[in-house]
Amino acid sequence: MTLRTVHIRITGRVQGVYYRAWTEREAVRLGLDGWVRNRRDRSVEAVFSGVPDAVARMLSLCIDGPPDARVTDVRIISEGGGVPAGFAVLPTE
Repeated sequence: MTLRTVHIRITGRVQGVYYRAWTEREAVRLGLDGWVRNRRDRSVEAVFSGVPDAVARMLSLCIDGPPDARVTDVRIISEGGGVPAGFAVLPTE
């Protein structure tokens, strides 16, 4: 089975609106591996890895985010590589 891994940065009003918890819930629901964390610059960074259709769906969901978020950009930083199994919320970096 072919897997897709993407490393992304999400900007806008994405901190203080439960974006990380929402991301974890949606990623687990879609069967994705990876992680999410806040950045000191007020953006959110994430890695999603899984079947290409599930990764594409997650990227689409990130454009809107949770109800109180106001996303201005979802940018793919890189593609490829692998991640450990499971999904984690990491500390702010």
